[in-house]
Amino acid sequence: MALSVPAIMRTTAARLSALYLLLFALCAVLLVFYMTSLSARMLTAQTQETINDEVLGLARAYQRGGLPVLVRVVENRSRQPGANLYLIADANGQILTGNVQSLEPGVIDTEGWTTEPFSYKRFGEGELDRLRSGTSDQTPPPATGENAVPAEGEKGHNAIALVLRLPNQMIMLVGRDLGEPERFRAVIRRALTLALGMMGLGGLLIWFFVGRAALKRIDSVSEASRRIMGGDLSGRLPVTGAGDEFDRLSENLNSMLARIATLNEGLKQVSDNIAHDLKTPLTRLRNRAEATLSGKHKPADYRQALEGTIAESDQLIKTFNAILMISRLEAGYSSEHTNRVDLAAAVRDVAELYEPVAEEAGVSLEADVNGAFLVDGNRELIGQALSNIVDNAIKYSTDSTSKPAVRVTLERTHGEIRLCVVDNGQGIPDDADRARATERFVRLEKSRSQPGSGLGLSLAKAVMSFHHGRLDLLPGNPGLSVVMSFPAREDH
Repeated sequence: MALSVPAIMRTTAARLSALYLLLFALCAVLLVFYMTSLSARMLTAQTQETINDEVLGLARAYQRGGLPVLVRVVENRSRQPGANLYLIADANGQILTGNVQSLEPGVIDTEGWTTEPFSYKRFGEGELDRLRSGTSDQTPPPATGENAVPAEGEKGHNAIALVLRLPNQMIMLVGRDLGEPERFRAVIRRALTLALGMMGLGGLLIWFFVGRAALKRIDSVSEASRRIMGGDLSGRLPVTGAGDEFDRLSENLNSMLARIATLNEGLKQVSDNIAHDLKTPLTRLRNRAEATLSGKHKPADYRQALEGTIAESDQLIKTFNAILMISRLEAGYSSEHTNRVDLAAAVRDVAELYEPVAEEAGVSLEADVNGAFLVDGNRELIGQALSNIVDNAIKYSTDSTSKPAVRVTLERTHGEIRLCVVDNGQGIPDDADRARATERFVRLEKSRSQPGSGLGLSLAKAVMSFHHGRLDLLPGNPGLSVVMSFPAREDH
């Protein structure tokens, strides 16, 4: 995948980022207009309040001394720096006094607040403009009156005002320039626009670089996936150690791949073992049938051959059932239900079942269990695994140099319940052989004098894995100690 802008835009993360950026930009633009409009309304309200205060002051001056006092007060206030707009005109609209040189037509025709901002010029602004532009002193002064038009190139102003009719039909206008609100609005707009631009640019840069980094991670995962699909199950997805969602996904997939590799290896091992270890009994079956058919035999001979064939077939069926059970357990699936199991009761049942077998083989079988040892599991599976272990212990303790004995114990330690089956036979002295003993069809007995298929410990290991426990083979000094470790229930 090319690390380009079109490639980034095809990713879900980039599309979501673009959607969020668009939403943010829309909200920011609306915020700009809202803030500037709100600021303008607030300043306009303050302006109207200031004008009302001015009008009240002028009204008090008019009440004290009439028109002469009002004119004098207006002239004084007009000369102050930063003064408001003041204008007194006659009934015809001719400007008599104030600091307003010209007005937009129709402003003083209607009494009350002006509905819209109007343009005006103050006294002296035309002269200042001519001095700045180098105009001759002989230029005629600008016209006065409401309808005077500003000279070309001269800049007007906008204002709002309150127009009043005096009792003698004269007109008074008190207003305030809107330059300050307009400048404040412009400052707010520029600041918000600049902030929006900076955030938008930052968002685009982060989006671009993060998108490129994400694409690199995805490319590395895709490359590793192609190798794995090519048959290399030892390959793993890269983990950077950042702890982000890509690492969590890679770790989960790596765990899944490790599990698949283990299952495939187990399947390969089962196939090889079946091909080697089941070939002998099948060949024996065929040879027995062929020997029975060749020559003339008595009916008793045929019966004996058929009984041997049935016994051999039963053993093969048991072997295949054990293989199927191991495969199901190792795959993590079982239709069996789990509930509360008392291991002490299971041990007593197995000991009672194998007591006649041990007595016939001359082996002392002892079960040392006291109290209740509760675990979450399947009683039948645990019983089958324990039966296999006890059966092996009885068989392989007969070669003991002392009196053969098998002892089964239960103990609770460090949050676990340990079920131990110890015999005093020859044991398995080599560590490597003890590790191999739990594999399928592995029989460490060279002579193969004891019956069995080499699946007993494999099934026990699969059962312990199903119960989230473990199976350990430890030297018994003498003999062998097989330990089944179960996680104890939290309520015990």
